[in-house]
Amino acid sequence: MSEQAQNEDSQTHPPVSGKQRSLELATAAARVAIENRGSDVMVIDVSDQTVLFDYFVLATGTSRRQLHAISEEIDDVLEKSLNDKRMGIEGYQVSRWIVLDYGTIVVHLFDQETRGYYDLESLWADGKPVDLKTLGLQED
Repeated sequence: MSEQAQNEDSQTHPPVSGKQRSLELATAAARVAIENRGSDVMVIDVSDQTVLFDYFVLATGTSRRQLHAISEEIDDVLEKSLNDKRMGIEGYQVSRWIVLDYGTIVVHLFDQETRGYYDLESLWADGKPVDLKTLGLQED
């Protein structure tokens, strides 16, 4: 892209940065989880609890295959549509708790039993749950 085209693009579409960018990524990840039939999808603002992350996205899946599909689709959407790159992944092989690290957001994909056992909602209870409706999202 030429410098002139970049300048014109930045004038019509100002870059999104900081916490607003993090919320954009978290919203996209939550949307993918919902579209792939994840349940109990939550976005939690943890920015007042840690300087490392702005948001956690939590979702529950019913099978290893579903958790893999959700994690792969999140990667695809965040990379191709939002120009972001995953920094790390844990738990993919075992698939009871898959953690996707995107720097300012962390996505936690669980099976039902593991989500209940680790209960991140209680562990991060000081975080602020974000109402999915305010993000334009709704679970079925």
